[in-house]
Amino acid sequence: MNNSVTNTARLLWAGLRALLVLTLVTGVIYPLVVTGIAQGLFSDQANGSEIKADGKVVGSSLIGQSYNLPLEKGQETPEPDLKWFQGRPQNGLGTNSVNTRYSLILSGATNRSADNKDLVDWVTAAKAAVVKGNSVNGYTVKPSEVPADAVTSSGSGLDPDISPQYADIQVHRVAEKNGLPVDRVEKLVDDHTEGRTLGFMGEPRVNVLELNTALRELLAKS
Repeated sequence: MNNSVTNTARLLWAGLRALLVLTLVTGVIYPLVVTGIAQGLFSDQANGSEIKADGKVVGSSLIGQSYNLPLEKGQETPEPDLKWFQGRPQNGLGTNSVNTRYSLILSGATNRSADNKDLVDWVTAAKAAVVKGNSVNGYTVKPSEVPADAVTSSGSGLDPDISPQYADIQVHRVAEKNGLPVDRVEKLVDDHTEGRTLGFMGEPRVNVLELNTALRELLAKS
């Protein structure tokens, strides 16, 4: 009887020691090591790829933002604030209906086929809006110049980047709305255009938040 109790106690102690060791290794040491490596080698990514302006975090370079005017009485859909560069359409986003304290958005795609009437109508309307909104005195956007990313949302609806082509056709409008020379705005776009990753993956792109942050800084100096 005493031997049985002793063996049981030993087994329990062995199990407890194993639990403590595994908890220490996997629950404390491993997370601290991974966190330390991430902060040391990839601190920007580990902290959310934050973008700052005037010492304050204004967003993440990984998540797209909207640049709209405040809703007016009776409006359901806000109008874009045309003094800023605009990102991709966000037709795939849902609205938050659970936590009503915050205006959150839900990631998602439109899940519509290429011949879906709603999608065709969205693209047609978006293309007309891009042409109209970016055609200013002395510069007219042709429908054939409107790139696909200007009229379609990404799979997540949160794409932070646009193509250089889409940024370029917005230059004259942004320059006019802000009273800036076109060449200075063009330089902003060029300075914030990234090439393909490792030279062959993906497409050239422009991060809209980074571009608008630089535009804000330029306006502050003007």
